[in-house]
Amino acid sequence: MTDFTVYNEIKVLIIMKPILLAGGLPTIDSATKHSTDSLLHNLTRPLMGTGNSWEQIGQEWLTGFINFGIRVVLAVVLFFLGRLAIKYLTKFFRATIAKRAVEGVAATLLDSLFVAILYIVLGISIAVLLGVKSVSFAAVLASMGLAIGMALSGQLQNLAGGVILMVTKPFQIGDFIEAQNESGTVQAVTLFHTRISTPENKMIFIPNGILSSGVVINYSHASTRRVEWIFGVEYGQDFEEAKQLLEHLINSDTRVLQEPVRPFVALKTLNASSVDLVVRAWVKSEEVWDVFFDYNRRVYAEFNKAGINFPFPQLTVHQAGK
Repeated sequence: MTDFTVYNEIKVLIIMKPILLAGGLPTIDSATKHSTDSLLHNLTRPLMGTGNSWEQIGQEWLTGFINFGIRVVLAVVLFFLGRLAIKYLTKFFRATIAKRAVEGVAATLLDSLFVAILYIVLGISIAVLLGVKSVSFAAVLASMGLAIGMALSGQLQNLAGGVILMVTKPFQIGDFIEAQNESGTVQAVTLFHTRISTPENKMIFIPNGILSSGVVINYSHASTRRVEWIFGVEYGQDFEEAKQLLEHLINSDTRVLQEPVRPFVALKTLNASSVDLVVRAWVKSEEVWDVFFDYNRRVYAEFNKAGINFPFPQLTVHQAGK
């Protein structure tokens, strides 16, 4: 029976009941009146029950909304308390690895991993507090992990590269390196990339995957480095004079080391328009550029004083018939 039919029957009964009770229809006896009252009561009772059901549903919605609001407030409180806890735990972790003499690339990478794990735990705790079931949440995490892993396969390679850099230690924080045609001082090694600062104060981010599988030149690995210069003089100049002058200038520099090899000067190449002399010397790694540029300046000044000419490109033209 539909609600519309029930409504029409109730309407008819309401209209007919006064007539029946007043005896307007003499053919209706008391038994019929009793049946009419019973039918009216039975028909109206479902509608009254429906009203109670809607009221009950409203109460359940209100209770659920209040409970969810409380969960949200607790989740916000947990978020801020969790961040505060992560801050103190991170300080404790850094102090611990510092006491264990872990530094450089390993310290930076371990710190990043530790912070990431703490935030993942905090996120899971907040989700559970909001009512997400652990089993369902684990399934969602597994699906998301698979999708993210497929989308970020390159980043996972960089993450693995960071772990390789931590284990192999090809460089440390503060080392001057060259990789991927870029050179600079290592500033930090994060989960996915290494940050270096160039001599021009440019910040370069190189993916860890490339660094772990490519060629890296570490200029700071040893305490000393060999510096090399090549100077060209004109043909016809006194080679021995130029050689002795170069030897005197390099040996008079107190920054030049006598070990592992003494400074070396020799004739390197007979070029088309110049005689090239090579100078090699060992210096401390941190003084390489100072010695290099200063020696260039001194050689130029002393060659000019001694009348030793530097070569430059020349073109001789012979005119036919003259």
